[in-house]
Amino acid sequence: MAGTEKKRPRGRPATSIEGQENILNSLANKLVEQHLRDGTASSQLLTHILKQSSPREVLERERLMAENELLRARVDALQQSGRMEELYSEAIRAMRSYQGHDAEEYEYVED
Repeated sequence: MAGTEKKRPRGRPATSIEGQENILNSLANKLVEQHLRDGTASSQLLTHILKQSSPREVLERERLMAENELLRARVDALQQSGRMEELYSEAIRAMRSYQGHDAEEYEYVED
């Protein structure tokens, strides 16, 4: 037979850029693994793989993840504080209306 190439089953094509990146990363990782198993990996590839698994790189990734988590918490806190400010303003307007004042008559001014 002339067609002795291996046919790989093709998955669904990616529908987003992130999906495309995931597919490419997966293919690259499989190719790297195959080169490592075959013993045909270049010295640059071996150095890269070893560097990625070094304790320093692992700590750096953990630090970046912690920074991202901290930034998300800060964003959440800012959103919550904005919501609290809105609730306080609504409460002040409601109290003024209970006292018989027109809600639009007074403006809440922050110092």
